[in-house]
Amino acid sequence: MAEGERAGTAPAPEDMRRLVERAQSGERAALEELYLLHFDRIYSYLHLSVANRHDAEDLTTQTFLRMLESIRSFRWGTAPFAAWLFRIAHNLAMDHFRAGRRWQPEDEVPEPEDGGAESAETQALESIGRASMLELIEILSLDQQQVLTLKFLFGFSNGEAAAILGKTEGAVKSLQHRALAALQKQLGERGEADVAASR
Repeated sequence: MAEGERAGTAPAPEDMRRLVERAQSGERAALEELYLLHFDRIYSYLHLSVANRHDAEDLTTQTFLRMLESIRSFRWGTAPFAAWLFRIAHNLAMDHFRAGRRWQPEDEVPEPEDGGAESAETQALESIGRASMLELIEILSLDQQQVLTLKFLFGFSNGEAAAILGKTEGAVKSLQHRALAALQKQLGERGEADVAASR
């Protein structure tokens, strides 16, 4: 879902634009609706990022407080409102990391939905199969982890992920490519080790 709202309740792009404009004018009901539409995904992203429910709850609260403070500065451009909101959450998570914590998910990351088209990234993900993403993702850099989380768990495009992370689209593509290559290499090494152990 590119806009990042809950499944089944996502407004059409023109309705989302009107909702944001109403919120920018200070309409409380519109602000509450934006909160309800985005809370689950923002909380999930932060929970995956900081691996602590209490910290994720605090950072989610801070994210929506920042939204309230700065929503009037949001401008429609290349990235949707959800990407702007995730950018706030990402910045807060980075501040959290700078305070001495590291990214380590505590739950298994679900497999991405099959988009139908057989792309290189789809083939790479299929080769990863049902292996525990928990263990595999630890070999990746923080940037690589963030790119895979935003792209495959939250469904953002390269451009939207770039806007959230403050990087170029080319940098996001490169991080994704290196991350998937590292995961495939790790799986290959595991497979060889399993074969050797079974002999």
